[in-house]
Amino acid sequence: MAQVRLRGQLKNLAGGKGEHELEAATVVEVLRSLERSQPALAGWILDERGRIRRHINVFVNAEQAQEEDAVAAGDRVDILPAISGG
Repeated sequence: MAQVRLRGQLKNLAGGKGEHELEAATVVEVLRSLERSQPALAGWILDERGRIRRHINVFVNAEQAQEEDAVAAGDRVDILPAISGG
């Protein structure tokens, strides 16, 4: 299983739970599984086409990841909302 960590508002939407263990083969499968297990996250990470929203950053083992990237057991997946301001 992959260790998925949420930060910021995403953690709040998941009921304050920042860490989740999920089984999946790709980044998008991890994100879909996360949305199924935490329905309040639906629509915040993936858009209506199933793509990662542009204000969300996903890292697998500290490397920025795309939807089709592989995820293996023991990988750490960090999901962070982008920070903006001026």
